[in-house]
Amino acid sequence: MAYVADRRSVLSGLAAFGLTGCDRTPASAPDPEAPSPYATRDTVLDLSELERRHGGRIGLTAQDMNRVSWRPDERFNYCSTFKLFLAAATLERVQRDNEKLDRAIPVTAADMISHAPVTEKAVGKTLTIEQLMQATVEVSDNPAANILIREMGGIDALRAWYRSIGDTTTNVDRLEPFMNRRDGDKDTAQPRQIATNLGWILSTYQPLGLMSQYALLWNWLIQSPTGQGRIKAGVPQGWTVAHKTGTGGSGQTNDIGVIHPPTGEPIRIAVYYDAPADMAEVTRDAVIAQATRLALGALGRDGSAA
Repeated sequence: MAYVADRRSVLSGLAAFGLTGCDRTPASAPDPEAPSPYATRDTVLDLSELERRHGGRIGLTAQDMNRVSWRPDERFNYCSTFKLFLAAATLERVQRDNEKLDRAIPVTAADMISHAPVTEKAVGKTLTIEQLMQATVEVSDNPAANILIREMGGIDALRAWYRSIGDTTTNVDRLEPFMNRRDGDKDTAQPRQIATNLGWILSTYQPLGLMSQYALLWNWLIQSPTGQGRIKAGVPQGWTVAHKTGTGGSGQTNDIGVIHPPTGEPIRIAVYYDAPADMAEVTRDAVIAQATRLALGALGRDGSAA
């Protein structure tokens, strides 16, 4: 099946981010002892009232040149939000000539697990690495994610990629769908670290030009139809959101990404919500949207001064 990004939509996604240019080698991991170039102030964003009203536990970090956080170093099941970083790691392999976007991978019945909107239709056929990435990012196809992990060398290789960008805290333990099950600290991340990871991607590929492969990633994140009621619902009209959602079966409701206002610095945001398991998803989404609004207001980026 043809499941590739339209070049015009890719370029429109780039324009929204002010990103064009040529290939470049990714920067080395940041020095953990060096002062952060991305935040000059770290402020507590008190979301206790939102938690009291709806129940559950919220973890959030939102950051431009300043940073606001609530429970930033607590651990949350990341669920499918990891797929953003899986795609970034795969694209880095492409840039290093360790992978090819057009390499065709057989899709078999043995690969099938729940939520396979793209791969299920491709059983007995092949999908390219690019098609698998798009399925993973845009519609969160679980078999596609597992195939990409397998093709990069397994869970150990994905964990090593996180460590290579300076993330020593995100735990990578299981494949889909098992990673969505609560089990201590397995497959968990901290909101502050996830926002830092997003900053690494932006700082590496934005200032000197975004390589063409990463243009695909941003376009998929912008065009994803999932989670319309989460971060996207919490930003002013006309702002661009490149994001990846994650949802678990025990109330986990997450959204991470980059918010790009019409002017000014992009805002990296990670919102993780351990909601009551019996809460309707539309309500869980609304909690993330409200947390996003509060974070933007605390940063002075809610559009009120526009």
